[in-house]
Amino acid sequence: MTHESGAPGPTPGRDDPQRPQAGPTEWGAQVNGVGPWEGDPPDDPRYDPDLLRDGDARNVVDAYRYWTRSAIVADIDTRRHALHVAIENFGHDANIGSVVRTANAFAVDTVHIVGRRRWNRRGAMVTDRYQRLRHHDSTAELMEFAVGAGLTVVAVDNVPGAARLEQTALPKNCLLVFGQEGPGITDDTRTTAAITVSIAQFGSTRSINAGVAAGIAMHAWISQHGDLSRAW
Repeated sequence: MTHESGAPGPTPGRDDPQRPQAGPTEWGAQVNGVGPWEGDPPDDPRYDPDLLRDGDARNVVDAYRYWTRSAIVADIDTRRHALHVAIENFGHDANIGSVVRTANAFAVDTVHIVGRRRWNRRGAMVTDRYQRLRHHDSTAELMEFAVGAGLTVVAVDNVPGAARLEQTALPKNCLLVFGQEGPGITDDTRTTAAITVSIAQFGSTRSINAGVAAGIAMHAWISQHGDLSRAW
């Protein structure tokens, strides 16, 4: 079993020689975490003594193995993008969890949940512990936040007149808003958004899963604005 050697450096990124390398190893053989640390434990406050002793089975990249949750969050905070994502009253809790998990993967600044405060976190696969979440009682409250934060609101929905996501230059300081499956985005969002974009489809279905649509839109933003030198 291979363990990280030494303490990671302060600058995240695949090319940092002092940081454990994740990269392709993350997508290789499936393993259930790592066992106890072998050898002398690192003298670094980011490491959790209990995880060093017992092993780390969490769903985290290799670079964060044995780190405390607070240390992981602090490091992700240095990597977060200017992208915000909002979810309007999803009827299926699994969609919220899926969006939160994807937002964590892309180091989205904040996931905003509008309407229902309680949701089933199982679909997030524990990533909600590392992702900023914010609740809004109404769409109007969300839009007020966007104005105050200097975010351009982009609604994502397959409706007549929507611009093609694949051909749209997304703003860097952006709030992507997704509606629930079926009704889609609310009228308040549709009238307030600077632009509405749709995802190109070629088959028979009228729409794709809302969680999948959110992942496609987030990746489109990353493709335009993400610094790939900092990706795992």
